[in-house]
Amino acid sequence: MLGVGREKPGRGRASCGALARRLSLYDATCQVAQEVAEKIQERNRYQRNGESSAKLNVIIRSSLQNLQEKIDQLKDLLLRAVSTHQITQLEGDRRQNLVDDLLTRQKQLQASYKNEGTEPDVIRSSLMTGGVKRGVTNPWLLEESEETRGLGCDDLRQQQRRIIEEQDAGLDALSSIISRQKQMGQEIGNELDEQNEIIDDLTNLVENTDDKLRTQTRHVKMVDKKSTSCGMLVVIVLLLIAIAVVAVWPTH
Repeated sequence: MLGVGREKPGRGRASCGALARRLSLYDATCQVAQEVAEKIQERNRYQRNGESSAKLNVIIRSSLQNLQEKIDQLKDLLLRAVSTHQITQLEGDRRQNLVDDLLTRQKQLQASYKNEGTEPDVIRSSLMTGGVKRGVTNPWLLEESEETRGLGCDDLRQQQRRIIEEQDAGLDALSSIISRQKQMGQEIGNELDEQNEIIDDLTNLVENTDDKLRTQTRHVKMVDKKSTSCGMLVVIVLLLIAIAVVAVWPTH
């Protein structure tokens, strides 16, 4: 409802007092509007029954004037709160929408009041004297939903507060889920970093092993080459010895 929102910090008791005045004035405005709607319904019922409704018309006109004055006071309070930065611009826009809604309903009630002798399509169960009848409607009563029908301004404000609390609880739960997902993402990222380090170590180990294999292969080739050269030398020496022995060996 009007005034139930985010006040800027640092205002102290003055801000709390202004908030209480706005809440009280808004509740009073809602109450006056509801009373006007009920009086119009009562007047219409009197006229259908052929009874005098002059007294009710006087009360309705006075109540409509009172409603207009209270709406003007709400507009002044809202303008002062926005101009002195007591509330945020977002909260100011929200409250302006509520005031605009009251202005619309005030005009609708004024139109219903001028349509004397008519009756609404839908009324509160506490005011009904029979079945639903046709005629010019009372917009203030028509726009009530099943959830809010029969509720006063205090009840409506409490209902909105419960809705806000449920929304806050839902947002808290969503925030908790997002936090857990963020933590899981960080843990997965850390695990990937560790796995990347292990892969880098394995890559370095494979490269080192490959270098050692190449070195050992070169050594084996050198040893094999040396072994082949030594064998040839032994063969040549043996052949030379054999030739020398044959040469000196007596022929007879």
